[in-house]
Amino acid sequence: MEFDDQNVDVSGVDDRRGRTGGLGRGPMVAGGGGIVAVIVTVLILLLGGGGGSLPPTGALDQGTGTSSGVVSDLKTRCNTAGAIDTYDDCYLVKVYNETNEVWGAEFARLGESFRQPTLTFYDGYAQTSCGSASAQVGPFYCPADEHIYIDIGFLSQLQEQVGAQGRYAQAYILAHEYGHHVQSVLGIESQVRSAQRANPSQANALSVQMELQADCLAGVWGNLANAAGNVTISATEATQAQSAAAAVGDDRLQAQSGGPVNPETWTHGSAKQRQTWYTTGYRSGDINRCNTFSS
Repeated sequence: MEFDDQNVDVSGVDDRRGRTGGLGRGPMVAGGGGIVAVIVTVLILLLGGGGGSLPPTGALDQGTGTSSGVVSDLKTRCNTAGAIDTYDDCYLVKVYNETNEVWGAEFARLGESFRQPTLTFYDGYAQTSCGSASAQVGPFYCPADEHIYIDIGFLSQLQEQVGAQGRYAQAYILAHEYGHHVQSVLGIESQVRSAQRANPSQANALSVQMELQADCLAGVWGNLANAAGNVTISATEATQAQSAAAAVGDDRLQAQSGGPVNPETWTHGSAKQRQTWYTTGYRSGDINRCNTFSS
C-alpha cells in the first residue's frame, strides 16, 4: 500500500510496550505447546467488537499513557526513511493516521461530529476500561475508553495461524477495529448492547450483525482512502483483505479448533459473510450500504 506522504503522526498513540507499574503483565493463556499452540482455540475472540468477552465496564488502572521519551523514540524511528515499510508498528500508526483523516472528512461531509480513538500498543497483557485482557483475545476495541488495543507480536502469530497473509491484512484488521469506533460514535454499539441485554437469546445474532458491519466499514474506509488519494491500494492488497476477512470467519475457526461448526454459537459471522460484507463496503464506499441489521 502506497501512502500520499511518509509523515507518521504518533500524537494519538499510547505505547505501553515494556512498561512497568500501572500496566503490569498478568498471566497468559498457554497450552502444552506454548502460546502458539492455543491460538486457534481462542481465535473466536479475534477482531472482537466492544471488547469481545471483556466486561462492559471496569475500575481497573488503565495507566497514564506513554512517557514522553517513548513517544519521542517512536516518532523519531517512524519518521526515518523506509520506516513504514520496515516496522509493523510504524506501518500501523500510518494506517491509523489515514483512518483518522478519512473518517474525519467523511463525518464532516455527512454533517456529523467525530472524535478520534487512541491506538494502544501493548505486549502480553492490558488493563482497559472494559476489563483486563491478554494478547490471546486478539486486537480489540474498548468503547468505554475508545482505545484500539493491539499486541503487534501476537498479531503476527495470529496471521500465521489463520492464514491472513499479507501486509494489507494488518490494515484490514486495524480498519475493522476502527469500524467499531465508528459504531460507537454513531451510537450503534450502545444500542446493540442494550438490545442484547433486553433479549439475551438474540445476543449472538446481534453480535454477528455488529461484527459484519465493522467488516463493511473497513471496506468503506479502503474505498474512501483510495478515492481521496490518501493511499493507493492494489488489487492484490484488496484480495489480501478479503482473504483475511474470510480467514477469521467463525466456521473456519471452529473447524480449525477441531470442534463442531455450530452457527448458533457464532459471534462474528461465517467466512463467506465476512468476506461479502467487506467487499460490499470496499466496492461501494458508502456507509449506508453497511446496514447489516436489516439483512
